[in-house]
Amino acid sequence: MKKNKIDLNNVKTVSLLTRPSKVQTSTFAKPLKKPARFDQFWDSIPEILAGKNLKNLVKLINSARKKNKPVIMTFGAHVIKCGLSPLIIDLMKRNIVTAIGTNGAASIHDFELAYSGQTSEDVAARLADGSFGMTRQTGEFLNNAAKIAARTGQGLGETIGQEIEKNKLPNRSLSVFAQAYKLKVPVTVHVAIGTDIIYQHPQCDGGAWGKASYSDFLRFAETVSGLGSGGVLLNFGSAVILPEVFLKALTICRNLGYNVFDFTTANFDMIRQYRPAQNIVSRPTQHGGQGYDFAGHHEILLPLLYAALVSSK
Repeated sequence: MKKNKIDLNNVKTVSLLTRPSKVQTSTFAKPLKKPARFDQFWDSIPEILAGKNLKNLVKLINSARKKNKPVIMTFGAHVIKCGLSPLIIDLMKRNIVTAIGTNGAASIHDFELAYSGQTSEDVAARLADGSFGMTRQTGEFLNNAAKIAARTGQGLGETIGQEIEKNKLPNRSLSVFAQAYKLKVPVTVHVAIGTDIIYQHPQCDGGAWGKASYSDFLRFAETVSGLGSGGVLLNFGSAVILPEVFLKALTICRNLGYNVFDFTTANFDMIRQYRPAQNIVSRPTQHGGQGYDFAGHHEILLPLLYAALVSSK
């Protein structure tokens, strides 16, 4: 038989004590003692993988605000439906979140909560008889706001907040739009005609929605222009619209000569999807900066991020 040339006796080994390793016991999770404070819980999170990334993100957000750089939060409607408006509002009040970008559905849930304290109808149950989305007050209020915004040119998100506040809706203190308007925090609405129930109503003026939302797109681009050298963009749950809007706003800013490089992005969603991974996390930061991707439920991850930011201020 031919002799095997592979002789393991000649293998060169290295010492575990000198070999570079990615995990050390110093980064491990730490057990808590009762009662535990949040800062102790935060310190107990292992400095490994997503734990390390989340801690880095909090540091970068705090650094952005110390340098007076924007922290932009974009989100889909599910964030409002999950009862997270109070946390977003508090982040605006604390001057941590400096701008908001969202979609048409978020404005619907925000209005309905401000008006009646409830939202989110049973689509399957109401689709059969054609009553899904036909709520009178929602259609009248938001379509009227779009017409005012188109006529005045002041922006769709700002106008919705203004109208909620002006009409003294009962739960306006829980409205992201109303509180952003009061705090003078830019809030923009990026609609896709036909995707929301407001377009089913007889008061709908498609031209008004298009004009008002386009005005908000330019306003959003203006906030993006300041991200360079330390700003942060956080995207919660928008899988298509906001990642696409952000990428177009970013390319406009760079085309016009704004130095929008070296910033941080982070995407939070239940599952990882193509557009947020590319248009939020990867492409915008490939020439400088860093992008993070966190998978989990909004009603857990956003309160966790909120508590970390509030306790570290």
